[in-house]
Amino acid sequence: MAENLQEQLYQNLRQALLAGRFQPGERLKIRDLAEEWGTSPMPVRAALQRLVAEGALEGEPQRSVRVPVMTRERFQQIFEVRLSLEGLAVELGAQRLDTAGRAALGECVARMQQAIAQRQVQDYLSANSAFHLTLYRACDNPVLLRMIESLWLQVGPIFNQLFSESNLSPRLNDFHQEAYAALDAGDGKRARRAIEKDLMYFARFLSRILEQERP
Repeated sequence: MAENLQEQLYQNLRQALLAGRFQPGERLKIRDLAEEWGTSPMPVRAALQRLVAEGALEGEPQRSVRVPVMTRERFQQIFEVRLSLEGLAVELGAQRLDTAGRAALGECVARMQQAIAQRQVQDYLSANSAFHLTLYRACDNPVLLRMIESLWLQVGPIFNQLFSESNLSPRLNDFHQEAYAALDAGDGKRARRAIEKDLMYFARFLSRILEQERP
């Protein structure tokens, strides 16, 4: 029972990091998380330690845990690897995507469009992460998927820095719509190009933000 609870908390924290719920540099307080999820501190601490071991979080003195701060150089290094891995996952996933998978992707595209219209940043980020990871998981390659998710855990928190309510542009969904149309037509290479354009567009934007924040 305790192991199941720890696994559930680990997955909850993991999903929160992937969706950009936590900010870079934010300290995660065990008691606050335990209270939020109605559990004792012990399984929360164990779940956080797993994420520290994976490099998604950083341990600090006095058992404190925080979300790593991202530098422009580190982001660029991660991005170069992501571009290759995620492009490959899209091309492989396009060959294996079933009807349920396409429907899930279509729902994510619709959710992102609604979030943009309603200026709901967190809803957009949540649907964006669901779109990408649903598509990548269709590749049916556990080794590739573990590598991608490990990198997403490191960059997910900086997605919060991408947008405010005022700059949720309708163009943000263009690449997803293009990829979805290509997948619907069974064109994996075109879907890959669309996702790579999506990654490059946001990488340029984030690089500028990180450069401005350089000490």
